[in-house]
Amino acid sequence: MLKVLISDKMSPLAAEIFKARGLEVDCKPGMTPDELKAAIGEYDGLAIRSDTKVKADIIAAANNLKVIGRAGIGVDNVDIPAATAKGIVVMNTPFGNSITTAEHALSMMMALARQIPQASASTHAGKWEKSKFMGVELFGKTLGVVGCGNIGSCVAERAIGLKMRVVAFDPYLSPERARDLGVEKVELDELFARADFITLHTPLTDATRGIISEKSFAKMKKGVRIVNCARGGLVDEAALKAALDAGRVAGAALDVFEQEPARENILFGHPNVICTPHLGASTTEAQVNVAVQVAEQIADFLLTGAVTNALNMPSVSAEDAPKLKPYMKLVEYLGAFAGQITRTGLKAVSIEYEGAVSGLNTKPLTAIALAGLLRPMLDAVNLVSAPVIAKERNIGISETKRETCAEYQSLVKLTVTTETQTRSVSGTLFAGKPRLVEVNGIPVEAEFGAHMLFFTNKDKPGLIGKLGTALGLAGVNIATFHLGRNEVGEDAVALVQIDGAIKPDVLDSLRAVPNVVRVEALRF
Repeated sequence: MLKVLISDKMSPLAAEIFKARGLEVDCKPGMTPDELKAAIGEYDGLAIRSDTKVKADIIAAANNLKVIGRAGIGVDNVDIPAATAKGIVVMNTPFGNSITTAEHALSMMMALARQIPQASASTHAGKWEKSKFMGVELFGKTLGVVGCGNIGSCVAERAIGLKMRVVAFDPYLSPERARDLGVEKVELDELFARADFITLHTPLTDATRGIISEKSFAKMKKGVRIVNCARGGLVDEAALKAALDAGRVAGAALDVFEQEPARENILFGHPNVICTPHLGASTTEAQVNVAVQVAEQIADFLLTGAVTNALNMPSVSAEDAPKLKPYMKLVEYLGAFAGQITRTGLKAVSIEYEGAVSGLNTKPLTAIALAGLLRPMLDAVNLVSAPVIAKERNIGISETKRETCAEYQSLVKLTVTTETQTRSVSGTLFAGKPRLVEVNGIPVEAEFGAHMLFFTNKDKPGLIGKLGTALGLAGVNIATFHLGRNEVGEDAVALVQIDGAIKPDVLDSLRAVPNVVRVEALRF
């Protein structure tokens, strides 16, 4: 039975969903890293929040793990490259707490504008400092939204409802989406120059770390107010303190910090800073939503192959998963075939999908084909890591789709360009089973077997008999024999399915047969 570990505190509904779907589940929040490392090898799925740190050593010990699901958005606590290299899918739940986090950011902005926490503390202390806490209106002010994805767009829509002008910086925000939201898309420096309030809603990456820095403050309006409910590290805290002390920044509201839990921080105690302990997603509704979503996503993946909100591989819907399954084996075989006959460096890979298969989500099929292609050359490669490895090696990848197919209901053609040549291999499904139909432009129909021999040869009489004799003398039994050629007497290919692995000396004897150009032993 498939097993899932819930290693952080989570709504009980998550465990209930796993059990209802027929999965075995253990709830063990508060495990130490050593305890997690010792136990993780038992599990197929891991459900976490932010407390569990899934570092490279944990992943190295996770020999059965197939999926990590984060109940929430941020995955700073997961070593995604290590997971990718091991073929572990990493998912998050980007929509479950979008509204909750957006509402918290707006609440922080309002509290900042009217100094509500400071005024509350003063009043509780028996003071009546009405003149001390002079605020500003949000009405008519310009809000700069850095990162206009799920949460940023929620903030923008609500700010527009408060009659604020909204400018947004996001490299992935299309002009059409900006118009739909009612925001003005601008470059970052323009946002800094125009915004009265700036709110951050971007992940923490190498590109975004310190996006609010000393140089950034120099470009901002005097009296700007900063809100960060996204990730600590986006704001240079030392630079922010200096800007607050100098009066360049009127105030800051922070829900996240460079080091968490934040027991100490240079901004604590500053009169113009509001702090909360990473409460952005802390509502009852959000915690239930993300727990339910992560449980459903992990269960769907383990049981059906459906991939939702994955960060390191293409998504596959529950509806598409069963339709893709037979094609997954076909493209894996095509990739493996091409990979086993390739001897020089890869430069480009082209995959053509024709007929019925062209209407499916082909991104996962391309990843699987790449994995099959690269595996003979690289030991640790899988459908998750294959696209990353191809990119790292500057291997160009292209897809083409055609709705019609002349001869078959569906056809997949894989073309590989190496340093010395270009070759192709095509396949289809017959009765749901993978079938090879073309090699290097030569038509040849053959089923895939566990052990096969691939011959290229000149089309001359007597070749089949000589090959059969050589194999018979070596004690190799032939299961099937398939031939193909373009023209009489010209280039030809043969695919021979045999009952077991073949020894190197037998391969040498086959290569010595007259008119044989090349022989390769293949395994599928």
